[in-house]
Amino acid sequence: MQILFLHRVFPGQFRYLAAALAANPDHQVVFGTMRPEGELPGVHEVLYAPARAVHPQTHFCVRTLENGVLDGQAVYRLAEQLKRQGFVPDIVYGHSGWGPTLFIKDIFPRARLLCYFEWFYRAQGSSHGFDPAIPVDANAQIEIRTKNAPILLDLHSCDAGISPTRWQQSQFPAEMRAEINVLHDGIPTHIVLPGLGRLCLPQLGLDLSAVEELVTYVATGMEPLRGFPQFIEAAALVLERRPGCHVVVVGEDRVEYGNTLAEGKTYKQLMLEKFTPDPSRLHFTGRLPYAQYVQVLQSSSVHVHLTYPYILSWSLMEALSAGCLVVGSATPPVMEMIRDGVNGLLVDFFSPRQIAERVEEVLDHPTRMAEIRARAWALILEKYALFPALFSALFSAPFSIL
Repeated sequence: MQILFLHRVFPGQFRYLAAALAANPDHQVVFGTMRPEGELPGVHEVLYAPARAVHPQTHFCVRTLENGVLDGQAVYRLAEQLKRQGFVPDIVYGHSGWGPTLFIKDIFPRARLLCYFEWFYRAQGSSHGFDPAIPVDANAQIEIRTKNAPILLDLHSCDAGISPTRWQQSQFPAEMRAEINVLHDGIPTHIVLPGLGRLCLPQLGLDLSAVEELVTYVATGMEPLRGFPQFIEAAALVLERRPGCHVVVVGEDRVEYGNTLAEGKTYKQLMLEKFTPDPSRLHFTGRLPYAQYVQVLQSSSVHVHLTYPYILSWSLMEALSAGCLVVGSATPPVMEMIRDGVNGLLVDFFSPRQIAERVEEVLDHPTRMAEIRARAWALILEKYALFPALFSALFSAPFSIL
């Protein structure tokens, strides 16, 4: 079987699936991408690039669509090259929203098109409008509505869709949800599992192996959508009250989602100026190699995960898989995974004081929390562990799963 993956950033959500399929000698796996990072055994990477950038005079409401069309056109040209070389996929699996899947049915009409539907944008009721300090004005409302255009085109043309969680699937129009199957990407539980609990990162000059209380936080960027301001305020309270406690923050000092600060500061700079937590016990690691990131989770006494009602972060699932005691925001993506007092603790996203209190509750009662940690790991093992055989079956004739 010939299988084509499409994702702007290699390998994205398709890392384990593409590798599992490529391990089968009966499959030929090609991966179309704009930005390759590393390689996967047996997976042939091919690059595409749009012919130009979005025109500066394009109306702001349709820039996403124009960008998607440009990406889709680039993939169409790539597909023509593959076709001339004898590669005609039986299955195409692509990430929807950015545009690479838009014209697949035009170039490969007989291919089964599967789309990964990660998010459907809404002006109210999810990430937008959640924070009262960031209102949604009229321009933002109409831009958000039209931002869904490439996604709606994919919903029309795909043979089946996949969304990783029930919460993310629920954001799509009700009449279209039947086309979208809920299937999580999967967590590599053979790698991310409870560990020894002592953190030492020599390349950073960071040795916390003797620390008894370690609070951890992970996010791609340090920004409001992932609760970074609330976390720093809470961390400052905890560090003030507990002289033996240390805090480790994994992530880059940038904004991944949303807007940057108007005055040019980063949110890290703003929050450290505002609350001045002890710098000798607050450690920023930047982006870490995966094995070292897992070590941080395995060493955590309590892991804080905060988010707007938005896409579920892999880091939450990985923290649960590592047996972390997670203090998470009582927002829909987190509440789909965590039941308060059962396999984690829930807090008000907007209450740094409550976040700090629940962190201290964990630190004060480590033995009592052992069962909660065990249930967190059990959830991942039971429902979200990576099963390459299952993924292979998903893409095998006669597509019985879908």
